[in-house]
Amino acid sequence: MDTLTPFTARRIHDLGDDEKPREKALSQGIRALSDAELVGLIFGGGLPGMSVVDLARAILRDCDNRVDNLARLTMDELMAKYKGVGPAKAVCLAAAFELGRRNREQLAENRDVTIRSSEDVATMMSPLMESLDYEEFWVLMLSRNNKVKYRRCISQGGTAGTVVDVKLLLKRAVDCLASGIILVHNHPSGNPNPSVEDDRLTRKIKEGAAYLDIRVLDHVIIAHRKYYSYMDEGKL
Repeated sequence: MDTLTPFTARRIHDLGDDEKPREKALSQGIRALSDAELVGLIFGGGLPGMSVVDLARAILRDCDNRVDNLARLTMDELMAKYKGVGPAKAVCLAAAFELGRRNREQLAENRDVTIRSSEDVATMMSPLMESLDYEEFWVLMLSRNNKVKYRRCISQGGTAGTVVDVKLLLKRAVDCLASGIILVHNHPSGNPNPSVEDDRLTRKIKEGAAYLDIRVLDHVIIAHRKYYSYMDEGKL
């Protein structure tokens, strides 16, 4: 198990009121808190001789001071890697990230989005998928003017793949009266390049959709901070 070396570690009681996360949030607003203070507020308590903010700061430093890197850690990884992070802290942090993910998902659902490029797809779907440690396969159902009518998660799988029922996928598209569909799935490995199975599945869905007069407009693979588009690469 890794241990964190404190840098000028202080107990929470040694901090001034304007440095304590809870008091600072109440007096200045939640947006005034740094990333470390937000994580510290979620954790609730630190280590003997080390404030919760210093604990959070050290963990973030180990994640290159990027919250998105922290969000990619599983609860088991957090508990195994960092002294002072037990089940309670790991679950609370995971819950906070999940709540944020659901908020982004619901906000996106309420927007009248028109898809003009693969970048639009990535902008919509990356916040929901790039931090997952397992694969999900989604379908965007589009109207004739390329507005997103519905989004559906067709399947969830493991770290190396997911099983897609093509008949179910096409039924969902017909039920939504979609004129076009965009396929989206993620690669937890961080490599956005399609596999042989991805190519095979894309062809199969495209052929089936053509019989129903539904266009497959793109297949976008989401990875960490990047994506791959079948349309952009001329593979559709």
